[in-house]
Amino acid sequence: MQVNFDFSGQHVVVFGGTTGINFGIAHAFARQGASLTVVSRKPENVEAATTELRSYGGKVHGVSADVRDFDAVGRALQASVDRFGLIDTLVSGAAGNFLCEAKDMSSNGFKVVVDIDLVGSFHVLRQAHAHLKKPGASVINITAPQSFIPMRYQAHACAAKAGVDQLTRVLALEWGGEGIRINSISPGPIDGTEGFRKLMAPAPSERERARNAVPLKRFGSLDDVANLALFLASPFAGYISGALIPCDGGGAMESVKPALESAGDEATASAAKA
Repeated sequence: MQVNFDFSGQHVVVFGGTTGINFGIAHAFARQGASLTVVSRKPENVEAATTELRSYGGKVHGVSADVRDFDAVGRALQASVDRFGLIDTLVSGAAGNFLCEAKDMSSNGFKVVVDIDLVGSFHVLRQAHAHLKKPGASVINITAPQSFIPMRYQAHACAAKAGVDQLTRVLALEWGGEGIRINSISPGPIDGTEGFRKLMAPAPSERERARNAVPLKRFGSLDDVANLALFLASPFAGYISGALIPCDGGGAMESVKPALESAGDEATASAAKA
């Protein structure tokens, strides 16, 4: 059987879709013919991303909105639907993170990450509900291994992403009767992203140690995550809902954790000297 991901005539919305993993996902859907909306906080990122995504020849719309602002998210979605119609696939991937021990973290620092990752995810899904195609819509949340693997320097992200996972499961129960599928992707160490650079020490020896700790012996690529998103949005995943799916080369089995924490030690030490 040949698997053909064709999203021609479908409307895909990607929050956080102008950089990193989410931009890779946006590229994948644009290549497959989707009418694409990307939403991000920074207008300059939106402009640059939409220009690049239009190179595939499809319909692309960009909106600037902060996921922490419930009303701004609603306006962004309404503008998107006004242009391309009801949403077939929604990707919620806006995120924030930094390395810090809990004892040194300010209340505001903790709150910022929770507000972007967890509250922002709720805002996106809650405001999108009225605009999702029923039945048939696919919602994909981008979570992280921190949601179920405790990691030092990551109390804020661990708490926020665990909340995103439970939000995924609860809404899969509540919205399943309307024919809406909701799943989460948990990317592991994806090379070339800003988040990866923040969490990985620059020393080649530490990168090599972390790479060797992954069972598949390599870091992931943007295409690895994007291909999983295409699958989850397709009819081939039509009976999958409420699932948290790692895309991490086997690292969810925790073998990668010590190496990443060691890299975190090096990264925080380097930051302290800067």
